[in-house]
Amino acid sequence: MNIMLRIFTVTAYLLFPSMLYGLPYSYFQAKDQYGTNANPEFSEKYFIQTVDHFNFNSMGNATFSQRYLIKETFWRKGSGPIFFYTGNEGDIWEFALNSGFILELAAQQEALVIFGEHRYYGKSMPFGKDSFNIPQVGLLTVEQALADYAVMITELKHQLAAANCPVIVFGGSYGGMLSVYMRLKYPNIVAGALAASAPILSTAGLGDTRQFFRDVTADFENIATECRDAVRQAFHQLKELAESQDYSRIQSEFALCNPPSSGQDINQLNGLLRNAFTMMAMLDYPYSTHFMGNMPANPVKVACQTMLRGSDLLANLRDTAGIVYNSTGILACFDPYSLYKECADPTGCGLGFDSLAWDYQACTEVELCYESNNVTDMFPPMAFTEKDRETYCSKRWGVIPRPGWLRTQFWGDALSTASNIIFSNGNLDPWANGGVRKSLSSSLIALNISEGAHHLDLRGNNEADPPSVIRVRKMESEIIAQWVKMERIRLSE
Repeated sequence: MNIMLRIFTVTAYLLFPSMLYGLPYSYFQAKDQYGTNANPEFSEKYFIQTVDHFNFNSMGNATFSQRYLIKETFWRKGSGPIFFYTGNEGDIWEFALNSGFILELAAQQEALVIFGEHRYYGKSMPFGKDSFNIPQVGLLTVEQALADYAVMITELKHQLAAANCPVIVFGGSYGGMLSVYMRLKYPNIVAGALAASAPILSTAGLGDTRQFFRDVTADFENIATECRDAVRQAFHQLKELAESQDYSRIQSEFALCNPPSSGQDINQLNGLLRNAFTMMAMLDYPYSTHFMGNMPANPVKVACQTMLRGSDLLANLRDTAGIVYNSTGILACFDPYSLYKECADPTGCGLGFDSLAWDYQACTEVELCYESNNVTDMFPPMAFTEKDRETYCSKRWGVIPRPGWLRTQFWGDALSTASNIIFSNGNLDPWANGGVRKSLSSSLIALNISEGAHHLDLRGNNEADPPSVIRVRKMESEIIAQWVKMERIRLSE
C-alpha cells in the first residue's frame, strides 16, 4: 500500500541490492536539508517481546528481540509525555530519520521519544531467517503488532518510572493506521493519536477501487493536462508495439536488459512504469529527499517536464521512470523483474525481506484491490480484483484473504464513538482520499494540507515548506498539548 509507507522499489536498491533498509546508519545521517534530523542521537535498543500474544499453547513462552529507538534528550523525566511512533512496514531507522516533526514537538513539550519497530520488519524477526516460512509467518498480523506496542509501552513506562506520563502515538501511512488502531483498541494506554496519511478506509475495502490511480493521475494533470495526455499516449504506443510483437523496438526504446517475449513481460514493464509515477506522486515534496530513495524537489513537476520535452514519447516515458529507478545514471539497462515485484499490493511491495512481509499482510488483513483502467486514469488497464487477490494469495502464501476483516476489527468508517485522533492528509497524496478527510467530532479531527504529499507534516521543518503544512503542524502541536493536559488530569484523579 505503500499505503502507505511501504518500501517501494527505488534507486537505493540499485546501489545496495541487499535492500534499502539494510543501508548503514551513516547513510541516513546529516540530511537536515531534506527534512530529516541531522543528529537525532537515538539509542538503539531491544525489547524481549512475546511471540504470540493470543494463544498460550502455540508458542508457549517463546520470545523474540524487538528493536526500538529511544531519545531522552528533551524529556522532563517522570512527568513529560511519551511520544511513541508505531513503526510500519520497514526498518525503524528510516522512519525515525524522516519524522523530524516528532522531535521538534518533543523539544517543545519535554517529551520522551520512542520509535517501535514492527514485527517481521527490519531487525525484528520473530523466527530469524525462518520468519517467512509457513506457518511461522502466520504471526504477522495487525493485532499482534498492536499488542507488541501495548506491551512495550507498558513495560518501558514501568522501567523508566513514567507511570503518570501521558502517551501519544504517531504514525505515517500504514503506521498511521496503527496509531488509529492503538487509540481504538488500547485507550487505557494511549491518550491520543496523530495519524498522518492513514488510508484506514480504502485498506478496509471501503470506497472506489479506481480512486488511487485516479488520484495519482490528478497530480500530473494538475501540472498540465498535456502531461497526463502524453503519459496516456506513451502507454498507448507501448501497447501497439506489444500487440504487433515488436519486442526488439520495445527493448530499444526502454533500454531493457533483455527483450520482452510475452504478454507477461509487457505486464511486468507496465507495472514497473506505473509504480514510478506512484512513487513520484506520493513523495512530491518541495525539496529533494532521500526517503525511500533519491527524489528531486517537486518530482511530479520534473516528471512532466521530462514527458513534454520532445516528440519521442516512449523515450520520455523511459526517462521519466528513470527519475525513480536510475537517478544516479549508473544503470546501463533496466531489468523490470529485478526492479519491481508483482505482489498483492498494486501500488508496490518493493524488494527484500520487508517486501515479503508486506505482501503477506496484503494477502491477509490489508485490502488493496486497486485498479488502473485508462479511463479514469492515464495508465494501462490493470485489474486486481478480489478474485485475483484470492488466487495469488492462495498460491503464494496458502491463505485466503478475509475481505472486511479490518472493518470488523477496527471499526471501518463507524468511528463516531472514538476520540482524540487527528487524521492529517495532503491533497497531493494519492492515499489521502482513502482516509478520513472531514472531522467527525470535536476530538476526531481531520486536517488537510493543500500543498502536502505523503505525511509531509511528520517531516522536520524545512525552509521550502508550504504555508499549509506550517499551519497544520501548529494545530497538531496545540491539540496534542491539550490531550496531554487532559490525560494528566485523568491520571491524577
